[in-house]
Amino acid sequence: MQLAANLSWMYRSFEWAQRFEAAAHDGFAAGESLLPDDHEPAWYAERLRSSGLQLVLINTPIDTRDAGVGRLGWAAVPGAETEFRHAFDRARAVAQATGCRHIHVMAGHVGSLSPQACADTLQHNLAHALALAEQDDLVLTLEALNRADMPDYFYHLPEQVLTVLRSFNTPRLRMQFDFYHCLKESLDLSTTLLACVPWIGHVQIAGADGLQGPRVHRDGLLEAVAVLPGLGYDGWLGCEYAPRTSAANGPAWCAPLRMRGVLA
Repeated sequence: MQLAANLSWMYRSFEWAQRFEAAAHDGFAAGESLLPDDHEPAWYAERLRSSGLQLVLINTPIDTRDAGVGRLGWAAVPGAETEFRHAFDRARAVAQATGCRHIHVMAGHVGSLSPQACADTLQHNLAHALALAEQDDLVLTLEALNRADMPDYFYHLPEQVLTVLRSFNTPRLRMQFDFYHCLKESLDLSTTLLACVPWIGHVQIAGADGLQGPRVHRDGLLEAVAVLPGLGYDGWLGCEYAPRTSAANGPAWCAPLRMRGVLA
């Protein structure tokens, strides 16, 4: 298992054009990007080529101007099917240009909308996206976002995501498992991880104290992360946090994982 730098969080003090080289300089081989749609896909491909960095995860675009529907995506928002398709096509274009194989499909801010209507809409939109993912050899991921930070997101718990994954039962659709969101929901990490691991396609980590660097000796975090390789997970560990000092110093938290041979 290797670390991937979340370029959107870890290098916020850098201009976007500088973040790729900065991550590579800090020893990262791969990166994630939350919203890679501010530039043309070819722009991202060139930055990756020049830095030697691999892009391993992107999100579907969201409407950053909207405080309500669209703020966190459209996949589960009834009546926004056109917006979802446009957003997915934009993410797909970035994936095609950069070789990124994982796209996090943002379900959306649903507020008081009918849960059943939202679930039906998500099923419809995912069926459309999965057909395109099959063509492009992509894996789509779904992530539960905690209620404290994202109170109106469609799902907050990994078990809710599992329900969606089981309904499709395809390797093209997997869970994006984030230790941070589990901690914010006060979930037992070991129990939750064991229930989810057959469905996990990507893992992210941050500290429970405001998305900062993980304190792996707290909350059973070290033990939970350390068992991932033994459970069959051989993907990336995304560092989705803003370092307390500098990005270069941020990965110091992972020394206990290296000592256990968890990280390559």
